[in-house]
Amino acid sequence: MSNHKKPELQRRIVEHLSGLYPQHNLAQLAGQLIVAMGIEPESPAPQPHRNLWDQSDSVLITYGNSVVKDNEKPLRTLKRFIDQHLKDAINSVHILPFFPYSSDDGFSVMDYLMVNPSLGEWEDITAIADDYRLMADLVINHMSARSRWFDNFKKRIDPGKDYFFEARLEDDLSAVVRPRNSPLLTRVDTADGERFVWCTFSADQVDLNFKNPKVLKEFVNIIRHYLERGVKIFRIDAVAFLWKEVGTPSIHLQQTHEVIKLLRTLIEHHTPDAIIITETNVPNRENLTYFGNANEAHIIYNFSLPPLLLYTLLSGDCRHLKTWMMSMPPAQAGTAYLNFMASHDGIGLRPLDGLVDDKHREEMVAAIKKFGGKVTYRKSREGVDKAYEINIALYDALKGTMDGGPDHLQSQRFICAHLIMMALEGIPAMYIHSFIATENDYAKLENTGHNRAINRHIWEEDSLHKALLDSDGHHQKIFESLTETLRLRCQQPAFHPNATQFTLHLGAGVFAFWRQSIQREQSIFCLSNVTRSEQLINLADINLIGTDQWKDLLSGETLKDLEGRLKLSPYQTVWLTNLVTESDRHSRVGGNPVL
Repeated sequence: MSNHKKPELQRRIVEHLSGLYPQHNLAQLAGQLIVAMGIEPESPAPQPHRNLWDQSDSVLITYGNSVVKDNEKPLRTLKRFIDQHLKDAINSVHILPFFPYSSDDGFSVMDYLMVNPSLGEWEDITAIADDYRLMADLVINHMSARSRWFDNFKKRIDPGKDYFFEARLEDDLSAVVRPRNSPLLTRVDTADGERFVWCTFSADQVDLNFKNPKVLKEFVNIIRHYLERGVKIFRIDAVAFLWKEVGTPSIHLQQTHEVIKLLRTLIEHHTPDAIIITETNVPNRENLTYFGNANEAHIIYNFSLPPLLLYTLLSGDCRHLKTWMMSMPPAQAGTAYLNFMASHDGIGLRPLDGLVDDKHREEMVAAIKKFGGKVTYRKSREGVDKAYEINIALYDALKGTMDGGPDHLQSQRFICAHLIMMALEGIPAMYIHSFIATENDYAKLENTGHNRAINRHIWEEDSLHKALLDSDGHHQKIFESLTETLRLRCQQPAFHPNATQFTLHLGAGVFAFWRQSIQREQSIFCLSNVTRSEQLINLADINLIGTDQWKDLLSGETLKDLEGRLKLSPYQTVWLTNLVTESDRHSRVGGNPVL
């Protein structure tokens, strides 16, 4: 077949490969990737700019063993907990790395094709995938130093001999951007002498060498394996560091973006409704580049949101949050933001670069330390230790304010954070410990010596059930509030991830924005008091259409006087809508009446 008659899929793959492996036989390599992916060369391309989500989508983030029961595989316990308590509140589940690993709670993978036997089996993973849209991690940047591939690297045999990235001590690596203070290069004795391997994160996490197309082919096989086991969402971990070039920062290189485009092309031809999410915990402008031209990530994490929203609620001042939101481009059709407040990691501070100055950042860090949190530092390019990540359970992070310390409004502040997050443009993702309002786990922190362990508590199932049945405890109240709000949210077309969003200006103490559904049948005005004092708002300043009937979805109250004033209690949120569904008429999630 002549070049100009090559199938479109092969042509596209060759185009991607040309920027990665110009010295290779690109047509042959493209053919190998198509075979490895198990797709036909004539496979039609999926329709571009399709939204593979709507307002009913929300994600649970959890480890496979976040809930355990004696003598039962944790994945089965987890499935039962989700079925009993979270059905209809979430429809997607992100199970953090469930593979055999040697460190970093799963992110130092020893075998990509196995389920960690201590968690369960592939059948337990597919059982969850049968009932929920399953997100899995593609830990693509590095692999465990105890893996078979790395053992083969040291023995100088295949597969693995040339799978890991090497450098020399004399190389100029001064420009390399580091997320850790650990040494970049690790000395290794191999069968043919001393080698120095590149370790972005730790000596146990050795970076893979994607300059070798064999590594790419291995990952295409891995991706196909996951798709066949029911994975629909790929969280591509630490992908910003994927391609390395000595003498460069080795972050966000063009080759990295090309690898993502290539993987997307292959994945969407195999499973048209599969989704790629890139995990790039970097400053906001850099993060946005991973949308490409709607041909890279379908979804990117809104990494600036957690530290900005935390700062807002600890300071009682939403101006930084508003400035950021006004600068955010609407996600074009076929792309979306993933909104979250907490995850298995700490709250990263690099996404605040250019958004919050060092003085205000340090004030927040000081408050977190008072509330029992820890801080992880990294070396800046100037050689100065700079706070990189704060480590604390989110419930404890919101136990007070910067100037006032702990107070009695912790639960209200915590719920307010999540109501804001749920209403913003994008798809909400909830960490399991946010649903439960789990507190700092100091025992696990002490046992592991790792700061992130403070927010990775493991609940015993019976203890968790008791906590969720205790009407006097904060766990039950918050769990009920958040799950009911998510169920209410999924009925509102104005909360479609791509629905219109505009910032409203009601002062530093009220964070407010307007959402309008794609078909324009519904508007929701989302107003949150981010202070510990009552706030009064003139309804005339909001511009509600006088011919419509307006109701607060959260309290169930109807606005009677559109020229009157709205009273918001400390940390109260209202969602004022002009479209009331039959189920909304009888709902009342909580909150104070609207006056």
